[in-house]
Amino acid sequence: MTAAPTTPDLTEPAVLSRARTQVLENGEGLSYEDLVEVLRLPDEHVPALLGLAHDVRMRHCGPEVEVEGIISLKTGGCPEDCHFCSQSGQFTSPVRSVWLDIPQLVQAAKETAETGATEFCIVAAVRGPDERLMSQVRDGVKAIHDAVDINVACSLGMLTQEQVDELAAIGVHRYNHNLEAAKSYFPSVVTTHSYEERWETCQMVRDAGMELCCGGLVGMGETLEQRAELASQLAELDPHEVPLNFLNPRPGTPFGDLSTMDAQDALRTIAAFRLAMPRTILRYAGGRELTLGDLGTREGLLGGVNAIIVGNYLTTLGRDPDEDLALLSELKMPIRELAKTL
Repeated sequence: MTAAPTTPDLTEPAVLSRARTQVLENGEGLSYEDLVEVLRLPDEHVPALLGLAHDVRMRHCGPEVEVEGIISLKTGGCPEDCHFCSQSGQFTSPVRSVWLDIPQLVQAAKETAETGATEFCIVAAVRGPDERLMSQVRDGVKAIHDAVDINVACSLGMLTQEQVDELAAIGVHRYNHNLEAAKSYFPSVVTTHSYEERWETCQMVRDAGMELCCGGLVGMGETLEQRAELASQLAELDPHEVPLNFLNPRPGTPFGDLSTMDAQDALRTIAAFRLAMPRTILRYAGGRELTLGDLGTREGLLGGVNAIIVGNYLTTLGRDPDEDLALLSELKMPIRELAKTL
């Protein structure tokens, strides 16, 4: 959607005026201190904030929206204790270990391509891939490439250098490995591995030439300052894509009793992440339906988001893909054409 650029308001907060020059005009992300200020803006300034974030997205990324589908190769039974995740084998949440076979993967990739998606992501709930999983991924990526014209991404946990090199060699287009939370809050979210371990995998992926997809979750009890910290740390890592997840509290997990994030806070967060990373693909990921609903989903797409996961997530239901595609059409946001880069 091509909207007329927003113009400065004499009464607008100073941080928005700074962002208009620094981010919109010069393409430089906001500092941590300014991001904290953005996240503290009163509700009456949220429309102007979203308008500015949309202008930044249009100027530095363009109008296209990237659409992706995901599927889990191995669901549940993960040995890690990520407190938000019902796939952990350490909690009483109901997701049990399930493996998909290659024909199911190929069929899912075909169905994803039929929605217009340009990316298909294979996900496994593991600390890192063992040889059995690497073998399945190897066969699965080849079978998908043979059958479907779609980019293949993977999310398989923490990697060794050898595994990074192999994934790049077999044609994995992009690797997803979220930071999950700000470094200062990470020990409150995960105790079975460290923030530094996740960061190391991300760096190896980038150095190997794969696109890096790295984001996190918000609404997990972190402070506004820690939310801004996460955005700043992601900006430092400079991933190609940042999936922004909103906590969907899952029964049986340590975060299962937390309240859903306030919708206005979620919109402020979307805009803040865009102003931190003006040229990055910012993707709607898990929890948006519950946190934002239909109206909020629309506002986020007009507030800095330029990518979306269609269909269901790993353990939770998403919106009907046709609803999201209809919304993109209504907003006159073209779906990015498939562009093979390998």
